[in-house]
Amino acid sequence: MTTTNPTGTVTIRRATRDDAATVHQLVLEIAAHEGDLDHVHVSPERWSQLLERHEVVVLLAERDGVPLGYTSAVRRLHLWSGGDLLAVDDVFVRPGERSGGLGRRLLGSMAEYAAPEGLTVTWGVEPENVRAQAFYTGLGASLRAKVIAGWVPAAYGPVIAELDEVAR
Repeated sequence: MTTTNPTGTVTIRRATRDDAATVHQLVLEIAAHEGDLDHVHVSPERWSQLLERHEVVVLLAERDGVPLGYTSAVRRLHLWSGGDLLAVDDVFVRPGERSGGLGRRLLGSMAEYAAPEGLTVTWGVEPENVRAQAFYTGLGASLRAKVIAGWVPAAYGPVIAELDEVAR
């Protein structure tokens, strides 16, 4: 998807393994913006591998080869429907490029990717991020409240140990 605006041509394309360092940098930027930099453990080398997987979809927005933002998703099985869906992980536009329609174009491009197979596109948003919620409903997305639980190995390890105790 290519559009032209007064400051140059914006191209949105699927990232390849050659874009691993760029994707890594953008992920670090969104993580820093969200105060979650400590949670990023993936390296550029790992991104190179991930970008070769068919279920990993990263779309880069660029102007004259300069990255402006990205959206990323993972295609995964939805057990209730028996089909796949596209689970968006990130939508990020660099600060100097925000409020110019680029986020809409990125998600629109993700929708273009999903459309041929009729995949549902899902993503999460923090409850306090009212601006993003308004943006998403403006795209026609529906919002519903849901709490997401995360269970890291250090937290579920004691449960496994407890199960081992019961099994003895």
